[in-house]
Amino acid sequence: MTDPAGRLLQIRGMSGDRVRKLLASARDASALRGDELAGVSVANLFFEDSTRTRVSFTLAAQRLGAHVVDVSGKGSSVSKGESIGDTARTIEAMGVGALVVRCAQSGGARVVGDAVSCAVLNAGDGRHEHPTQALIDALTLSRALGREAGFDLSGVRVAIVGDCAASRVARSNIACLTTLGAEAVCCGPPGMAPRGLEALGCRVSNDLDAVVGEVDAVMALRIQFERSSSIGSAREYRDRFGLTRERAQRMRRGAWVMHPGPMNRGLEIDGEVADGERSLVLRQVSAGPDVRAAALLSCVNACRQS
Repeated sequence: MTDPAGRLLQIRGMSGDRVRKLLASARDASALRGDELAGVSVANLFFEDSTRTRVSFTLAAQRLGAHVVDVSGKGSSVSKGESIGDTARTIEAMGVGALVVRCAQSGGARVVGDAVSCAVLNAGDGRHEHPTQALIDALTLSRALGREAGFDLSGVRVAIVGDCAASRVARSNIACLTTLGAEAVCCGPPGMAPRGLEALGCRVSNDLDAVVGEVDAVMALRIQFERSSSIGSAREYRDRFGLTRERAQRMRRGAWVMHPGPMNRGLEIDGEVADGERSLVLRQVSAGPDVRAAALLSCVNACRQS
């Protein structure tokens, strides 16, 4: 399914041209004047906890001159039984020009997109997608590999390690990386990285040690305890799939370490690796406002022109 220009709901189905335009806009975000969204109100509808994503979208909107309103699940009309679509329509009727939606329901952002006429951006919906995070990761990796000019990741191989089956970040990254020409390898225990994921266009491996030395980047995913992911023994998971110092030392020269955060240090990634010279973790965080500013501006301008 292809999203309308005023929506950013998923990466899957998005054209390579649109992905590269968004990345190029984020790359050039320093040229923005700061008044592109003056007079526009952006509402953060965060019905699920977040720190990085909420702050990043807020900074992005403020950088463009927009006014930001935060709506959380607790105390909202949704907590009183109102549908997410009705809540979105009510907020749009107050003159809001863009809605940024984060929710625990897969497809919840699309429900909002179908309910309103203003710009809608998915900030993570259930196990579905987290499109701006994938764009952040692609921009960060492209910069690190010297591929920022055309965002061509042909020949690049990225291991995504962890509970890929439950991860919206993994789904968006698989779509984004493969659209840009890279190969995505999902790695984890069979319950977290089942063969069925290959239908998304990735390769699947249940042996990190067989993969770690052949990739250009390893992206460790946070173990999502709140989504009831069964990891069995935490010690066993770390031994088999944790990005430890020893595994990082077996990575090829020039390969990078990534993590979308927040991290469970000592489980999916060792602190020494997360803070080491291979790490792109803080660069990913720093790229967030640029990518989200580009996405907000693109979606709002598309709605203005429609």
